[in-house]
Amino acid sequence: MNQLHHYWRFCKDGLVQAGISLQDNRLRSVLSILGVAVGVAAVMAVGTISEGGRRLIFDELETFGLRSVWVFRLNQEKKPDTTQRQGTGFDNSDLDLMEKHCCNDVRRLSPVIQVRERQWLVRAASAYSNAQVIGVNSHYLAINNDRLSSGRFFLPDDIVKRHGVAVIGPTVAADLFGSSSNPVGKALRIGERRYTVIGLTERKSRDFLASIGSAGGQDSNNQILLPYTTLQQQLGSKIIHFVQAEAIALERADAAAAELVSFFERAHQHRYAYQSDTMAKYIGTAERILRGVSLIGVVAASISLLVGGMGIMNVISTSVMERTREIGLRKAVGATGQHILFQFLMESVLISTLGGLLGLLAGVLIGIALAWLTGFPLIPSWSMALLGLLVSIVVGLLSGLIPAQRAARLRPVTALRYE
Repeated sequence: MNQLHHYWRFCKDGLVQAGISLQDNRLRSVLSILGVAVGVAAVMAVGTISEGGRRLIFDELETFGLRSVWVFRLNQEKKPDTTQRQGTGFDNSDLDLMEKHCCNDVRRLSPVIQVRERQWLVRAASAYSNAQVIGVNSHYLAINNDRLSSGRFFLPDDIVKRHGVAVIGPTVAADLFGSSSNPVGKALRIGERRYTVIGLTERKSRDFLASIGSAGGQDSNNQILLPYTTLQQQLGSKIIHFVQAEAIALERADAAAAELVSFFERAHQHRYAYQSDTMAKYIGTAERILRGVSLIGVVAASISLLVGGMGIMNVISTSVMERTREIGLRKAVGATGQHILFQFLMESVLISTLGGLLGLLAGVLIGIALAWLTGFPLIPSWSMALLGLLVSIVVGLLSGLIPAQRAARLRPVTALRYE
């Protein structure tokens, strides 16, 4: 206990002496603190922007359904002289067969039929819409991570009996019925067929992905969902354009895709080639890109910390030169080399710690300012903040080590004679 108390007193005295020394050289100390603060603030800002960008991208990716798997026909034939087969490679018999024989890694599945743009006129009274018309089943809402703001989604009975019902997006509702009106229960026409609106989906934000050209197909806010059997009846065809499924888990998405491709190839006796796509692949790609951008940003920001460390080294070296006679006097009255080393290391660590804390505060303020200016959810990365603070302390230790060791090695007689 006495030894612990001795170490505490020793550290406390060293900290007080370091504070007095920094006060004696206020301008140099403040400039060194600012140098470290700029580096830590830069690291903090990079972490905040990276974490905010990651959250923004993944929130938008989630709107496609994180466990989504898409399977579609690959129309490109491997042999140029092979006769091109007509059709989409999917039909209603596949769905019936899948319920009995496929697939262990698939939780639920929906056929998807997409009507060509402007194939039919979409209207309600004198209002018109350019919405995408899509045929799906009762599982599509859950697979695609959609939610309803009012009404209901399709029931199995709507699919089996080909009911003339529709679920529309908020953009369609605003175009046909006005933004302040609830469209549920109202009628619209697609071509010559009348449909009753039974549900309204919540608005989805994909603005960021759309801005970089990765919107992922149709605008979910400007679409009309119909029972796929009803749409097939209106089209006079039983074709299905592609299949969207939900894997039982994100890590099983690739296995689910392989199962589906294998199933369709066997079901059609390899007459068609199929290809799959998964949201897990896009998530992995986004993770790799964001990690790379973050790493580059942190390395670039760390250069500022290196400059701050050089500033600390300069301050401590100058301080050693100015206090050479003091060092000699202290050694003459019994101070050891370790005492001198500790004293100057405390000064460098105090500079770097104060700079680190100031940099953290500046980094948080920068993040708040950027969030306010851009509207992006830029949330401070506390792991990056802790890393920046630890790095600043380590930089302080390493920067002060060389001049502190030089001070500790000074011989008392030489130091006392120094002018």
